[in-house]
Amino acid sequence: MSPRIGLDLSTILQTATEIADKDGLDAVTLATLAKKLGVRPPSLYNHIEGLHGLRKQLAVYGLEQLYNTLAQAAIGRSGDDAVHALGKAYVTFARTHPGLYEATLQAPDSLDPDIQRAGREIVNLTLRVLHAYDLDDETALHAVRGLRSMFHGFASLEQKGEFRIPLDHDVTLRFLIDTFLTGIRRKQKSLE
Repeated sequence: MSPRIGLDLSTILQTATEIADKDGLDAVTLATLAKKLGVRPPSLYNHIEGLHGLRKQLAVYGLEQLYNTLAQAAIGRSGDDAVHALGKAYVTFARTHPGLYEATLQAPDSLDPDIQRAGREIVNLTLRVLHAYDLDDETALHAVRGLRSMFHGFASLEQKGEFRIPLDHDVTLRFLIDTFLTGIRRKQKSLE
């Protein structure tokens, strides 16, 4: 097996994503990654610090990809329309990239500065979307946490095949978001 010319971190992460999305995050090892890239495992150490480093880089990459997806969905929208776009984009990301999405949740060290920075970008984006509801800072952060819990819970249950009743999943997601927004408006009035 000859070394692959042009191997870089971006190529490594894209290939790791392909493996994770197809076979699950646990299938991403230095051996499987090297085999798919056509290199010897020691070649990977020029770009990543072992499996731990790969998992960290994959988590950061996944968070950045999720941010890009959410930001793209929210551009040009506001209020309820923007929140629905975020929800749909979040769940679609989890559906499209189940392994990469899992990597965002299983960073080796969630307090790592790079993980924190990537996660904070998503929080800040969601805060900007929620600005339309004129919530105080603490309430807005509770709302961000609530939306994340709702989107992640929905995506996780769907990935595990827990929605067995033949109802359209997207209609259920829309119902959830509408219900959440009704609560936000009620909270907004109580703050006036």
